[in-house]
Amino acid sequence: MSALTIARFTIQEAISRRLVLAAFILSAVFVGLYALGFSFLYSRVTPSPNQAPNVAVAMAGTILTVLGLYAVHFLSSFLALFLTVAAISSEIDSGTLHAVLARPIRRADVVIGRWLAYAGLIGTYVVMMAGSILTLAHWIAGYEPFDALRTIGLMTLGAVLLLTVSLFGSTLFSTLANGVVVFTLFGLAWLGGIIEFAGGIVDNGAMTNLGIAISLLVPSDGLWKAASFYAQSPLFLAINSGRGQVPFVSSDPPAVAFVIWGLIYPLVILALAVRAFSRRDL
Repeated sequence: MSALTIARFTIQEAISRRLVLAAFILSAVFVGLYALGFSFLYSRVTPSPNQAPNVAVAMAGTILTVLGLYAVHFLSSFLALFLTVAAISSEIDSGTLHAVLARPIRRADVVIGRWLAYAGLIGTYVVMMAGSILTLAHWIAGYEPFDALRTIGLMTLGAVLLLTVSLFGSTLFSTLANGVVVFTLFGLAWLGGIIEFAGGIVDNGAMTNLGIAISLLVPSDGLWKAASFYAQSPLFLAINSGRGQVPFVSSDPPAVAFVIWGLIYPLVILALAVRAFSRRDL
């Protein structure tokens, strides 16, 4: 039994438990409400007397679009954690894995198969949700982000990264302990971004370096900020150039080294998950 077979069974299990259906229905409700709210707020945008109409459109479109994508970032992050927080630990506790591993199957295939299935599910979710937000913004306001593909790609990478961390924890801890750990790490990543922002405001190098260190430890918030840069319109970026950072978004392009670290990070954590589960006493 290969990792691809495990992945197929995992997806079938998610469908049979109606996880996919529930996510689809709730996401459809969110997108519908977002479309109504965007249309309502955008219709009331009026440029000031000394402001060109296209500037007002760029400002309003960017703010509403980035807020929608920020909500998708949180939804996908929580979904990624919930999907994998018990992916391995629950089957160890219930004894299900004893029956599975009695067959000629490697433990590595179990971990990799689970990861492939959940990464595919969360990747599809982010692409559909972020794509819907950007499509609605274009349809309602004619909004054009700096780079839609990079926005969606970096958001997907951030969700897969959190998913991998949660899967790794599931090979080490019980479900409850893993839930506490991974949600704390998610909150720590968010807090690191706030510390880095505050350090820049008060010109405190120690705070800034601490925030950067936390972002490297858990890069999920940093990847969101990288995605947020490409989600903004070029005109909005030009207007805010040199005005300093804004909380929760970035006005500067991400460093290439950080994006590479974001790509390597899930692979390293996945390798650690395989190693940990292979050595775990069942």
